[in-house]
Amino acid sequence: MCEHCLEEKRVAFSCKSSFCLSCCKVYIDQWVAHIGQTLYEGVSDRHVVLTMPKALQLCFYRERPLLADLMQCGVARRQDALAGVKRCALEAGYVVVVETAGRAGHWHPHLHILMTSGGITPEQRWLEVDYFPCEVLHKKWQYYLLTRVKERVGTQAIRHTVDALWRRYREGFVAYWEKGKGLAGGEGLAYDLAKYVVSPPISLRRILRYDGQRVCYWYNDPKTGKREEAESPALVFIGRMVQHLLPQGFPRIRYYGLHATCKAKKVRVVLQRLLVALGRLITGT
Repeated sequence: MCEHCLEEKRVAFSCKSSFCLSCCKVYIDQWVAHIGQTLYEGVSDRHVVLTMPKALQLCFYRERPLLADLMQCGVARRQDALAGVKRCALEAGYVVVVETAGRAGHWHPHLHILMTSGGITPEQRWLEVDYFPCEVLHKKWQYYLLTRVKERVGTQAIRHTVDALWRRYREGFVAYWEKGKGLAGGEGLAYDLAKYVVSPPISLRRILRYDGQRVCYWYNDPKTGKREEAESPALVFIGRMVQHLLPQGFPRIRYYGLHATCKAKKVRVVLQRLLVALGRLITGT
């Protein structure tokens, strides 16, 4: 409102906050449309989830920049594992999303990776990856994560923690690899991943009651698969939500390998030629 003539005028305003449901919906629609153009036609994609034990979560809570190293570790581990399975250097495409919230809204950093179901060799050949041994996946992820944390933090306490985790998790850390034949395109999965990034950890429909002092909400327990209820003071509930706000400018979604923005156009031309040679239908060829 003008202070002199009292004229009212509406101005469009965006808060750019992950707690705003309006901004959340717009961002999801825009990113899903973008990822639909980013993913390569004729290439199947797989969903990979990488988690960490509770003993390391506090380290990433205190040092938020370590989340960038977490994303790099996830990609490095995938590249090393693919090279070991196929016995050659293999470059795949990765869209990496870091999620910090668990089902109940607690601090639980983990990675969601949308990767191509195959890659390009140095000889410009395309190799599919239909099978991957899970034991290799778990141990590679454990090695890369613990090595990076030990290098970046370097305190005596974290060294003891890393040594204890080596002894405790002899089979490696939990890592999920989508089995079966990969799906062509990933818009549906991209929509779910975008919701992780920009929406609040607890949606409004999960809040059962609020009396001005305490908040009660429900969540699905991943261990039992049953619906559980949690109740906490209002300020504690707010603290559980705002702890997932990362530093300003921190990109939660990053692109590596064949999806790297610096070379995506060149890769698209090469992939189009390779996939047509394999007999796959590509629009415009």
